[in-house]
Order: sequence, then C-alpha cells, then structure tokens
Amino acid sequence: MVNLSNISLSLKALFTGYILVIGVGLMMAGAQIMLTHGQSDGKPGLSIDDVVYSYYGNRSNSKLENKLNGSMKDKAPVKERLKIINWVKHGAEQQRWKNEIQPIILKRCASCHTSIPALPNLTKFEVIKGLAITDGAVDISSLTRISHIHLFGIAFIFFFVGLIFSLAVGFNKWLKATIIFIPFAFLILDVSAWWLTRIDPAFAWLVIIGGFGYSFASTIMLYTSLYQMWVMPWRQNKNNNTHAWFDE
Repeated sequence: MVNLSNISLSLKALFTGYILVIGVGLMMAGAQIMLTHGQSDGKPGLSIDDVVYSYYGNRSNSKLENKLNGSMKDKAPVKERLKIINWVKHGAEQQRWKNEIQPIILKRCASCHTSIPALPNLTKFEVIKGLAITDGAVDISSLTRISHIHLFGIAFIFFFVGLIFSLAVGFNKWLKATIIFIPFAFLILDVSAWWLTRIDPAFAWLVIIGGFGYSFASTIMLYTSLYQMWVMPWRQNKNNNTHAWFDE
C-alpha cells in the first residue's frame, strides 16, 4: 500500500531533498522579510508599523526619508544620510543635488540602483526627486507584479508540499484535507491584505495573520512528512499497510 512510510527509497530521497530545500528556502524568505519590510520603521523585527509603511506608506515623511531611516539605514554613514534627508527637507534642489547629493548616491547606491531593474535609478535627478515627495501607498503596478509572482510561485510550492503530505497516515481525513488547504487559503488572505492595507492601514493585521497561517501549516506538513518517511518505520519496525489515498 502507498504511504510515506513504505514508499521506495528513491521516492523518499526525492521527497526529502525537495522538503529540505523548501524548508531552507522558507527560512531565507523569512530572513528576507525581516531585512526589508522588517526595517521599514527603522527598528529590528517585523511589526504592524512595518506592514503599514510597506503598503500604505509613512505619510509623515517622503519615501526617500523613510528608506534612509528604515531598510536602507545601514547602506550609508549617519552623516551622509542626514545630508540627504536635509536636502529633501529643503526642497530637493537640483543645484545641491549636483554638488552634494549625487556624489553620495554614486558612491553608496549606484551599484544596486543602476543594475537591478526593479529598483529606481537614483543616479537620475528626476527619479530621486520623485521619491523626495511625501510617501504614499505602494505603486499599483509594483503591487500587481509582486502579487502575481507571489501567488503563482508559492502556490506551486504548496501544491508539491501538499501532495507529499497527502501520503501521510494517522490523520482524520477532514483534518488532513484542512491542513493541505490552509496554505492556499491564507496565501489568498495574505495577498488580498496587501491591497486592503494599501487603502486602509487597519488591514495590516491580516498580512501578519496570513503569513503566519500558511507558514504554520507548511511547517506541520514538512515535519510530518519527514517523520513518517524516516522515523516512523524505524520506531514501528514494520510496514504500515494503509493506503493514504484510499483507506481514509
């Protein structure tokens, strides 16, 4: 019968390799969130303010100021960051840009902001001038791009994680089906909450809940799959003859 404890060694190796890579990938995704969105308010750790600033914007300052005090805080010395912020506060004039600000940008920012297509080219005055106005909600085109990448990419991951977990035994069929479905439901909630938070910061909590929900369900599926492939056969010292897809 087919279940995780008695599939062939080759399939166990395939599933285990996939699970390990996905597990590390999810941890790297969490680290990336902490280093980008998690720095939006200038403080370590992910908070509601980070989510609000990322999608609704910090409307008390310009986008450039918010980045310099947040996720880009470690990219330039304090003196240079304060000089740029002072330039923004005094109208972001072109004359000061040429004499004082552009050399800093070329030294500290150009290596990334001229080579990565998704980043604005800060070496151009008209581009950085646009970032010196009051910070607003995330751009619709950017949010659309991120949303479709997020939905398509992560849905593929959850499909294969769920397919492997569907071979697990010892779960009530409704409980197992719920665990498999939860990541997809919370993924939709997460992305929907981005758009809602763009309109109203009160929805920022849904972003946190959505991310936690699918991360928790994925952890259960990954851990259970590894346990039933490698530990359960050793502990039971016999094969489980349950057919995971038909004997529930």
